[in-house]
Amino acid sequence: MPTNSVLIDDRLLVAHLTGERLLTPRSRARLVTTQYWYFRACRAAVLGAAGALSGPFARLDPAHQADAITAMLRLPEDIGLPEPRSLVPVMVDMADRHPRLNLLNLEAAAWARLLDARVLLSPPAAAGVLPPALDAEGIAWTVHEPT
Repeated sequence: MPTNSVLIDDRLLVAHLTGERLLTPRSRARLVTTQYWYFRACRAAVLGAAGALSGPFARLDPAHQADAITAMLRLPEDIGLPEPRSLVPVMVDMADRHPRLNLLNLEAAAWARLLDARVLLSPPAAAGVLPPALDAEGIAWTVHEPT
């Protein structure tokens, strides 16, 4: 994985795959996500009921909805999904320092550390327990409101 990575949460993954541009056209960064954020986004796309994650799919016309769901299930090559073998030791180390983080947040923080990635969070994720842990770890993060 390139070190110029931007780690995106599940809401921003959905936004990207339903047509929103998250990076400027001139950006050389690569979007990446986590296994758990990817799972939550897929579950919402396939099984959702127009909630925060599935709503963007429900708002698409049927043809575009089917294409977006297919893209989600196949995860396009422009979205990185790092290999997990090196992740667990970093998660364990972070769990010791940040006992309030659940598995989903530990995975995100550990990937950001391993990839030296900037984290792009939707407002609900930015209001949770992850940002203080990212700050404590010296991991850069910003908020992006999906349109």
